Amino acid sequence: MPELPEVEVVRRGLDAHVAGRVISAVDVLHPRAIRRHLPGAADFSARLAGQRMVAARRRGKYLWVDLDGPGTGDGEAMLAHLGMSGQMLVQQPGTPDEKHLRVRISFADNGPELRFVDQRTFGGLAISDIVEVDGTRLPEPVAHIARDPMDPEFDPEAAVRALRAKRTEVKRALLDQTLVSGVGNIYADESLWRTRLHGLRPTGKLTGAQTAELLAHATEVMNEALGQGGTSFDALYVNVNGQSGYFDRSLAVYGQEGEPCPRCGAAIVREPFMNRSSFSCPVCQPKPRATR
Repeated sequence: MPELPEVEVVRRGLDAHVAGRVISAVDVLHPRAIRRHLPGAADFSARLAGQRMVAARRRGKYLWVDLDGPGTGDGEAMLAHLGMSGQMLVQQPGTPDEKHLRVRISFADNGPELRFVDQRTFGGLAISDIVEVDGTRLPEPVAHIARDPMDPEFDPEAAVRALRAKRTEVKRALLDQTLVSGVGNIYADESLWRTRLHGLRPTGKLTGAQTAELLAHATEVMNEALGQGGTSFDALYVNVNGQSGYFDRSLAVYGQEGEPCPRCGAAIVREPFMNRSSFSCPVCQPKPRATR
């Protein structure tokens, strides 16, 4: 699933193409695409019509567009869940529909449409109320999500304390979006490799310096991925213009089972982890003794 860099790439594209534009019509072509909007498709379309898209925003892996228009009250947002294959594409009106087009948003200026395309239909769109948390306005479903390392108000020292206090395995803590947001399976493995830590290391046995280094590497690797358009393993991970990122060519361990470690040459190993996989170097990242 897309992580912070991939979502930020989409956010930047959305902000450049839809901010300030007024919605004229919304066509819901598949009900699953708006299943998180409980009032249904007709309500979703009616409430968006006439709204102005103010700005595209993100916290961690969560993406939304602030709205401003009739009936918004204290503010609403269109929350976008990309799921495993969701795409937010900008297309000229009249461009042939994509095979898996789920929602089409047209604008009053008759300019490029915004299309939500989702092959596997795990993603979706919904309208959400805005709430204020620690001085920041967020969609209600995102209110519990912690700040991410690229947030200007991110507090590294507080994040270190939260991770060490969790009392779990370090990779599980790193993936906990209520502690630090934005990091998913790919960048967790990459940052753990850079810090020479195995994902099964207990957080309670990490020093403050080790935890701070891990967060610094997570920030570093996500910034590098962002600079390359994110990580695209197939054609499903694209920006609003349909272009793929290419950070997958720079991955040290994730998806590299059997390949030599870029640091020591040992073969990268894959291990099951929470119905997914973890990738690590058995030499650079030795397992904790209790788990060997």
